[in-house]
Amino acid sequence: MNALHPVLSAAIGTGFTFLMTALGAAVVFFFRGEIKASFQQIFLGFAAGVMIAASVWSLLIPAIDMAEEQGMIGWIPAAGGFVLGGLFLMLLDHLLPHLHPGSDSPEGMPSSLRRTTMLVFAVTLHNIPEGMAVGLSFALAAQGGAANTFAAAVALAIGIGLQNFPEGAAISLPLKKEGLSNTRSFIYGALSGIVEPIGGILTVLIAGSVSPVMPWLLAFAAGAMIYVVVEELIPEAHLGEHSHVGTIGVMFGFLVMMILDVALG
Repeated sequence: MNALHPVLSAAIGTGFTFLMTALGAAVVFFFRGEIKASFQQIFLGFAAGVMIAASVWSLLIPAIDMAEEQGMIGWIPAAGGFVLGGLFLMLLDHLLPHLHPGSDSPEGMPSSLRRTTMLVFAVTLHNIPEGMAVGLSFALAAQGGAANTFAAAVALAIGIGLQNFPEGAAISLPLKKEGLSNTRSFIYGALSGIVEPIGGILTVLIAGSVSPVMPWLLAFAAGAMIYVVVEELIPEAHLGEHSHVGTIGVMFGFLVMMILDVALG
């Protein structure tokens, strides 16, 4: 039982962060019928702002700090992982089938669906290193038994959990706009967070071999998120005559995520 305790502790901590993602995705149930174009611009902009702030404060800065704690030059894994993440999403964008104008080929994929596919993929990638960090912190607290270590693990889980709430909404709402039902949009949004308990538990089981590459993984997720923001979300948020609503969405999403990241540490 003692050998399982760190794993169970990690499962509890990452289970909470997954629950918060699911609660955020459940926001979709408060919208009936079609989402107006202006609201969609705000939601896409909000998702972009959330992802930009999360990339900086949740991923790149922790990657630099973690690399320096390991005796490395902090910006090297941060920059390297960031570039690899962007290249990976660029490759994914190239491989996903495109639907050319006037083509009804079943092999194609509408650009809007491709965009939301990349959005789900990027946020899911972002959740993997977060789940690893939470799982490892709870496992170390369970092994050490110190009250301050456990309190730090709980604070980390609460902070990441609160950050996950707007991320869940940022996935489910655009999916609803693409024509998915409320239930399916919620399921896909919630499932983007299921990788957190999976990643957290696996990290506890192989903790010794994961730590050196964590800065790279964090930066990789940041690069993937920024690619989706610049390539897909911001252009779509500024379609139409009244592009300022998309800009407001970006700024508001960035502001919310920045406050959550900085205030909750």
